[in-house]
Amino acid sequence: MKYMGSKRRIAKYILPIMLRERKGMPWVEPFVGGANMIDKVLTGVRIGSDAHKYLIDLLIAIRDGWIPPEIVTEEEYKKIKTNPGLYESRLVGFVGFGCSFGGKWWNGYARDRMNSKTNFARMAKNNLLKQASSLKGIDFRNCSYDKLILPPEPCLIYCDPPYSKTSKYKGIETFDSNKFYQWCRDRKEEGHTVFVSEYNAPDDFELVWQMEITCAINNQKTKNRNTKRTEKLYRV
Repeated sequence: MKYMGSKRRIAKYILPIMLRERKGMPWVEPFVGGANMIDKVLTGVRIGSDAHKYLIDLLIAIRDGWIPPEIVTEEEYKKIKTNPGLYESRLVGFVGFGCSFGGKWWNGYARDRMNSKTNFARMAKNNLLKQASSLKGIDFRNCSYDKLILPPEPCLIYCDPPYSKTSKYKGIETFDSNKFYQWCRDRKEEGHTVFVSEYNAPDDFELVWQMEITCAINNQKTKNRNTKRTEKLYRV
């Protein structure tokens, strides 16, 4: 699923690092996002949670066989954005992410300036349906990371939170990174293995991987501007 901040491009690098330490533990993602990491964890207990209700409802629907529409007009996009309560939550999630610039929630109706015939709804539908089989068996939950009830045994927890000092996702502009870092420390003290994706983290978080990548910023203001950033993976 195309999703702002997705780790799809770097999953092949960081997933093996974490899987080496999993050793049969439940895999838990408190910020599951577009499920572009957890969909590559194919065995064992897998829990993916997120505070975004429409996102979770969409992932559950795709997991359970829902087929999204492949045509969403700009007029329909605006109507759903304005009155989400009138529509099924899975459709709201699909349109809000899949038909928006850069996979960012209600970031403007997606269109391709170079090819006006590009159908972003169809692209989003096809991407989700390709992902559907990999979502089977995942326990998706709608809650904030600090309300997530973990299994009683030690878990491997992978966190991809809103990055500190960066543009936040709509609806969580006040994300408290320091509170989150302490939550990670507390889970580590309980016996869980905790990994965190960030650009920078506290000194007591061990840097285990980093790579410079090129990020495309796609919206009406930036007009497809590229920037380089260093993605990092930390072990608490």
